Amino acid sequence: MVTAKRLNGIGEYYFSTKLREIDELNKQGKQIINLGIGSPDLPPHPDVVKVLQEESAKPNVHAYQNYKGSPLLRNAFAQWYQTWYQVELNADTEILPLIGSKEGIMHICMTYLNEGDEVLLPNPGYPTYRSAVTLAGGTCVDYELKEELQYFPDFEALETTDLSKVKLMWVNYPQMPTGQLPTKQLFEQLVAFGKKHNILICHDNPYSFILNDTPRSLMSVAGAKDIAIELNSLSKSQNMAGWRVGMLCGAKERIDEIIRFKSNMDSGMFLPVQLAAAKALSLGKEWYTSVNAIYKQRREKVYQLLDLLHCKYSKNQAGMFMWASIPDNYADGYTLSDDVLYKANVFITPGGIFGSAGNKYIRISLCGSVEKFQEAIERIQAAQL
Repeated sequence: MVTAKRLNGIGEYYFSTKLREIDELNKQGKQIINLGIGSPDLPPHPDVVKVLQEESAKPNVHAYQNYKGSPLLRNAFAQWYQTWYQVELNADTEILPLIGSKEGIMHICMTYLNEGDEVLLPNPGYPTYRSAVTLAGGTCVDYELKEELQYFPDFEALETTDLSKVKLMWVNYPQMPTGQLPTKQLFEQLVAFGKKHNILICHDNPYSFILNDTPRSLMSVAGAKDIAIELNSLSKSQNMAGWRVGMLCGAKERIDEIIRFKSNMDSGMFLPVQLAAAKALSLGKEWYTSVNAIYKQRREKVYQLLDLLHCKYSKNQAGMFMWASIPDNYADGYTLSDDVLYKANVFITPGGIFGSAGNKYIRISLCGSVEKFQEAIERIQAAQL
């Protein structure tokens, strides 16, 4: 059996293959400390779990659901955006709940891309953007994010390129993997750039509450709905990664277009999950403060770990990762990652999996206990790397 051409160039996800290797090392008794994957290890708020338990016990909540999601959840998203981003959204027409925002990336690409359409992708950036564009038949066009430009797009360089076939541009701030925070001016530039060239700006915004006191939305820019859409997620901000709850917001026309594809892919989200998600969205500042207090403690340990590895890094990063440049004695992040894995039994992510511009970097996840990071530090010290 021959696979479809759309899979050409689509390899197995890096973490999928690396985790198998780590499993084999663990079978050999290595007890690898995994500091690579950004899967929140903290639980959701107890009240969120309580809602799920109570609602799931009811006999009338197990049927197929509305393709556009429960009105209660859509209104909760609208209020969340109003409260935290100062963005007004129509809950009936401008919000589409998703079974995780990752599926939204695919929905967007499948909705808008024809073969030959080009898409601007950040390098370094989330690998799923590239996979989704390729699967949808589009052509990936990298725009490099440079440390000296604060990991913002180089708009002057973009203006000198042929943009005539570009239909979408993926952006992501706070940026993953670099942790770069956005500015109001950056968001204004993105909206202006999209309007000038008739490019749909797709902003992926799952990290805005993690180690960040000023959450921003691209939709807060005047006129953003004319040319942009935004994805958001409860995976990181509410510790609900496995629950698969996300959302897409934008103009009514964009929501209507994307649901034409999405409604053929699923039959709605389990209602008790939607109701629990609505509860999560109603949590106040004390929730985010408590989560960030834990991440701050962990980040201090990661600073120590990176210092041991002689890496350079900024302390102004947001999100649940630390991005750091490697010392000159390593050829690339893969070499350093493997050195730490095989000599100290600690796994950290090589920056090159996020694109060629990440080759000289590594990324460490903050999703682990302080004790776990301390043990990793001691192993690296013992290995004398």
